[in-house]
Amino acid sequence: MPLLGAVDPLPVRPRRVLIAGTSGSGKTTLAARVAALLEIQHVEIDGLFHGPSWTKRPSFEDDVHRFSAGPCWVTEWQYRTVRTHLADRADLLVWLDLPRTSVMRQIVRRTVVRRLRRQQLWNGNIEPPLWTMFTDREHIVRWAWNTHSRAAARVEELLVRRPDLPVVRLHSHAAADRWLRGPLQRARGSRPGHR
Repeated sequence: MPLLGAVDPLPVRPRRVLIAGTSGSGKTTLAARVAALLEIQHVEIDGLFHGPSWTKRPSFEDDVHRFSAGPCWVTEWQYRTVRTHLADRADLLVWLDLPRTSVMRQIVRRTVVRRLRRQQLWNGNIEPPLWTMFTDREHIVRWAWNTHSRAAARVEELLVRRPDLPVVRLHSHAAADRWLRGPLQRARGSRPGHR
């Protein structure tokens, strides 16, 4: 199946949706908007992964398998240990393929605001001090810069493995808005499974 764009109709009403993209691209925001429009559950996968002190929760994989066994959900496509499983369960993948400059602007702003406000994230975690951007190789800002191209490689591999899976590629938030108001809104009106 060829990649779909912001105005291409969806073949079916989606029920199990993955949002792909690099860290900081806006996956969680888009996932929440898709879930609200389709009136289905959004599972924020970071909330399942991160335990206290940014440690991986021991039940992460079990939690992912549990929610993904359900008929309807939206989540972000990340974390190596569950990525293949989620892709096998999904009936739509939406790829936020933003330019690196856009992603970096977003993630730096988000990280600074979260840190200055000491915003609590998952399980009581807060962003580390800003200076760790320069000392921690796995700091989220450096991670987003260094892994930006990996999303494209993962999507390409998925297209080979799951050629039946519809993949929508969006190059901007404006394109995401058009897609939500257009093809997704129209697909929402169709019966599940109706072509």
